[in-house]
Amino acid sequence: MQSHYSVLFSVHDELPRSIIPEAILIAAKLLASLPGHRVIDRTAHAEFSSDYDERMSAKASAVQKPFSGLTLLEKVREALAAAPGPRPNGSKVLGHAQASFQRGVQEQLFARSSSPFSEEVLMRGMILGKRILWVCGSTAALLLVPPITPAQNAATESSSAATAATEKVELATVSTLLQQLQSQVQQLSSQVQSLKAQQETAQAESAALRRELDATKSQLVAFSAPPAAAQPAQVTPSATLPTATTEERIVKLEENQQLADAKIAEQSQTKVESASKYRLRLSGIVLFNSYINRGSVDNQDFPEIATAPRPLASDGTFGASLRQSQIGIEGFGPAIAGARTSADVQFDFAGGFPEQPNGVSFGFVRLRTAVVRFDWENTSLIGGQDSLFIAPLAPTSLAALAVPPLSYSGNLWAWTPQIRVEHHFHLSEKSSLLAQGGILDSWSGDIPFSQSYRYPTWGEQSGQPAYAVRIAWTQSIAGQNMTLGAGGYYGHQHWGYGRSIDGWAGTMDLTLPLGESFEFTGQFYRGRATGGIGGGIGQSVLWTGSLVDPNTQLFGLNSLGGWAQLKYKATSKLQFNAAFGQDNPFASDLREYGGDPAARYSSPLSKNQTALVNFLYQPRSDIVLSLEYRRLKTFTLDSNANAANVVNFSLGYIF
Repeated sequence: MQSHYSVLFSVHDELPRSIIPEAILIAAKLLASLPGHRVIDRTAHAEFSSDYDERMSAKASAVQKPFSGLTLLEKVREALAAAPGPRPNGSKVLGHAQASFQRGVQEQLFARSSSPFSEEVLMRGMILGKRILWVCGSTAALLLVPPITPAQNAATESSSAATAATEKVELATVSTLLQQLQSQVQQLSSQVQSLKAQQETAQAESAALRRELDATKSQLVAFSAPPAAAQPAQVTPSATLPTATTEERIVKLEENQQLADAKIAEQSQTKVESASKYRLRLSGIVLFNSYINRGSVDNQDFPEIATAPRPLASDGTFGASLRQSQIGIEGFGPAIAGARTSADVQFDFAGGFPEQPNGVSFGFVRLRTAVVRFDWENTSLIGGQDSLFIAPLAPTSLAALAVPPLSYSGNLWAWTPQIRVEHHFHLSEKSSLLAQGGILDSWSGDIPFSQSYRYPTWGEQSGQPAYAVRIAWTQSIAGQNMTLGAGGYYGHQHWGYGRSIDGWAGTMDLTLPLGESFEFTGQFYRGRATGGIGGGIGQSVLWTGSLVDPNTQLFGLNSLGGWAQLKYKATSKLQFNAAFGQDNPFASDLREYGGDPAARYSSPLSKNQTALVNFLYQPRSDIVLSLEYRRLKTFTLDSNANAANVVNFSLGYIF
């Protein structure tokens, strides 16, 4: 293939008149040495295209940048001298150079292009110019060879050095650009790989969700379809289990959707904010209790014992109350020494009544519990007013929230200031051990002497706290936890004149799942002088005579009690509960040492029994309904028993 060269001239006014003849000679030389090629005007580049090797490419790179008119002529001469003949096949773009020529050059070269004879005249002129140029070149060569001087050699060497330096700069620039391009390509490749991995993950998740949705749809269709006549009447438990699970999941999804909608609408509302800027959570329940009592009880809205009929009292009562409603505030603080910190305080409105008309509907706010927690991975430190950790269980009931259900019927309870430590030991994947120990304020169950000043209780007068420990073993059985715990309590009481009583209690608690629908829970105790923690029907210390008499002797009352409950979970929203509890102070102690004048009863009580049955229905996570029947039977020492029947309807809103 013949080499291809094109010289493109753009004529401007900046080119001096002195170089116009030389420009014409160069154009003529190009046309004479390259017949069949053309000179193109009205452009701004000079192009040289051929199949040069690397050496020739390096030389031709000198014309890649803009030059003045004089310099351009020199570069064009060098390019023409370097590669006048044909090269192997292929094409490389060797350079572009902007050139400016005076408009007069363009006119002299191309003014006659419109004439019919312009091309012939131009060709003859080019041939003549070639001959003249050959003669002039030969003459100049003969004249200039002898006088070549060292100065000219030095100039030549200086020009070669400048060319080499330019070539080195160009090569360094090209190398830098190639490195940058390679780095960018690598970055783009890594980003493409990351996007590809994300796309594959998203596709896998989408496929899994689609399969789960298809399975759910098929289960819903199977559940809603009527049974065929050919189906057997007996359905195995394994066949009904997926249906129940699907129903629960659908309900949960609906609640989550509603919760998400509520959270979106909540963004425009004012948020609860703490002074410390740490997160707070408000919780509680608005509880409406409506009751019908048949018989005489100590407390109308949440009775604990049955009493003898009072003068002017009727055989039955009806009423309603909201004072068992509760409000709780939880705070979540920073991590301290690796422990998560939190706090919780709970209130209700069962603290008494104001002395005003209809005051029974305006319950005073009462502090229930208030604790601060430090929770490490396996260890917790808890301080504050809290329930008894030696008796952690309670029956299920919405009719009695102000006090635990079956209180004074075998269920020990007290909200007492305490500090305790808990530690979990992981015995295996399905087995663990919980150890608890702490000190508590020593309660004796006595009523305060004053509503304004705080006097010490008989337990506090001992000068030491009460002590309690508990250990519980938990074993996973078929995905449900069975827990067996045992605890102990000791509290010293001082009653003046050197008289002291040692109160103590031993406890045992059990949580036993019976399949997926049933659960048995129970708690039992045996103790002495336990009235301060809910034992002995609130009776703790016995004496006869005057307490201010130094000769009066005091004795701790022995008692035994407990309770048990069976729970049946019909669905995730509906459950049934049946429970029975009994507290049994020793009648022999009551007969021998008399009653407890510090207690609120007019006669010693030797036994208290409570039986209850209820159902709880929770159509949504924030709404709960309950209906409960309870029977109370209280025995007075060496006398007849008093009984009462209570029906309670409860409606609660949980927030």
